[in-house]
Amino acid sequence: MTDVTVTPVRGRAATTAFIRMPRALYRHDPHWVAPLEHELRACLDPRRNPFHTTGTAQLFLALRGTTPIGRVAAHIDPRYQQRHEERTGHIGFFECTDDPAVAGALFAAAERWLTTRGADRVLGPLSFTTNDECGLLVEGFDGPPTVQMPHNPPYYAGLFTACGFTKAKDLHTFTGPVPADGEVPAVIRRAAQRALTDPAVRIRPLDPRRYDADLAAVRRVYDEAWAGNYASVPFTDAEFHHLGRRLKPLLVPDLLQIAEVGGEPAGFTLWLPDANQALAAARGRLTTYGLPIGLVRAARARRRITRTRASTSGITGEHRGRGLMAALFCRAQQAAARLGYTENEYSWILEDNRDAARHARAMGAVHTRTHRLYHRPLAPAPATAS
Repeated sequence: MTDVTVTPVRGRAATTAFIRMPRALYRHDPHWVAPLEHELRACLDPRRNPFHTTGTAQLFLALRGTTPIGRVAAHIDPRYQQRHEERTGHIGFFECTDDPAVAGALFAAAERWLTTRGADRVLGPLSFTTNDECGLLVEGFDGPPTVQMPHNPPYYAGLFTACGFTKAKDLHTFTGPVPADGEVPAVIRRAAQRALTDPAVRIRPLDPRRYDADLAAVRRVYDEAWAGNYASVPFTDAEFHHLGRRLKPLLVPDLLQIAEVGGEPAGFTLWLPDANQALAAARGRLTTYGLPIGLVRAARARRRITRTRASTSGITGEHRGRGLMAALFCRAQQAAARLGYTENEYSWILEDNRDAARHARAMGAVHTRTHRLYHRPLAPAPATAS
């Protein structure tokens, strides 16, 4: 380790090194999908990502000589600490060569930063919250990740455990077919019919003419349905508007189904076309030397997207148990089939969320991947001399 240094990231050049560090790491991994550089740069930029208006973050880069060999972000989110009544800090954006000493040096730098800000526990990886990418892939390395889902080498789990981390929570992925006729299994069909025979219930797709209003309705459901979920944090207004702008190019109106009861929003399910199938062709950059090479590749590949991801769903508490989720899944799958998709992924689902797992299995999906959140206690920061 004498030739390895871990330094805080300052300035554009160091940020670029942080962003591009994984390229060499994944050069032989056929399943890695390089994130778009401009999107990751915007995510990390306090001027462009509203997370930074409430949270605080510091990036760290591990170097051997001048070569980046690892990275991590440390961040504090006051919303998390207030909602969960914990002094927990987080780590995210972790990438590292297969060397526990390098990983340990990265974690030590991040944890020193966290403890000086009062944290007594570290949880991650979260990049930056559960509304973003989260979890370390520990099971299911045999295929590419879907949109907004992390991918990493199998040895990462060993790096975390070697550095004293233990499991906090597992996040499960289920994958199932979308039949050509869009027909759902009988158990889902019966539950959906029970909901749809109620004259107060209406299931409808996103109305593009009411985009902002419909997203606001989705947010109201999400805020209630997810309030008690593990490690969740509420959106700020700025974050939700930012998310709406980012999602707009991906959203297919018929794949965002909204349930209303008595004219009021009661549930939703959001299925996204798997943009990773197109982004893989762009190789992380839409332009090269000013030429739209990646953009052309991605545009061509987008026509061949065959997969969707049921990324977020929710039902308000008073309307659970009346078949609304079944009705939403029924309409979403019918739309997915009509649009030519052949497979859907339900991700992620908390390991102890039995209702969500039951719905996924009832749709014919099977457990295919597991991502894990790790944690460990932090020693108090040393007292400073008075």
